[in-house]
Amino acid sequence: MAHEPSTHLSTDLRTMIRLAERRRFLGSICAATILPFIGCDDPSSSATGSSSDDSTEAPTEGATDETCATTPSETAGPYPGDGSNGPNALVLAGIVRRDIRSSLAGATGVADGIALTVRLTLVDTNGQCAPLAGHAIYLWHCDRDGAYSMYSSSAEDENYLRGLQATASDGTATFTTIFPGCYSGRMPHIHFEIYASLAEATQTNAGLHTSQLAFPNEVCEAAYATDAYAASLSRFNRTDFDSDNVFRDGVSLQMTTVTGNARDGFVADLTIGIAR
Repeated sequence: MAHEPSTHLSTDLRTMIRLAERRRFLGSICAATILPFIGCDDPSSSATGSSSDDSTEAPTEGATDETCATTPSETAGPYPGDGSNGPNALVLAGIVRRDIRSSLAGATGVADGIALTVRLTLVDTNGQCAPLAGHAIYLWHCDRDGAYSMYSSSAEDENYLRGLQATASDGTATFTTIFPGCYSGRMPHIHFEIYASLAEATQTNAGLHTSQLAFPNEVCEAAYATDAYAASLSRFNRTDFDSDNVFRDGVSLQMTTVTGNARDGFVADLTIGIAR
């Protein structure tokens, strides 16, 4: 004979169901109010929501682990214009400037080419990537034909595409220039030197760091597809990073992030890390 369910058992089951539903409801409220504060929207968070015991302090805003690394030192090349190999642009009146497209101190030439804004951020790799304010960055590069002012026969009477700036409180310095040309044996690049201050740069040759920045292949291809850079295109097509005697040992920490286009101009960003 079949037995009817116990009244007590039915009551217990209903009570258990209500408790389970109450827990689910409270759990959803907790998740909605607490999880945003523990980083539940962080893709790097674990599935359990627990934090790692070996986590490190976040780098300075705008910096990543890679940008916090020290930028490799490179040669200043034969055309530095810093007094170490012939002429010294750093002693010229007006050399501290943002726009480096024109010559100065009596020279009147202007370098033509695709507009390029170079935005550099200097950080201290010995200080958790803190920005380095008040330091000086000397920037120089060749013109669209691959010639260097003050040295190349076609531009030895000019001093364009050379400039010096102090870094701001956030470690940044911005230069207005043109996209550099390409000459045989080298990938397109821009040279820079770091000094402790403007005074150090203009009065001594005691630089802290010398290196070069590079550009993505697709950006170079877009620039050199224009008529004004026709000579650079053929040279560019004959070289690559593997054969470049400066960049062939690795270029990731010197590779700029570039936006824009060949018509309106490019903007290149790079974080430079030095150990202070």
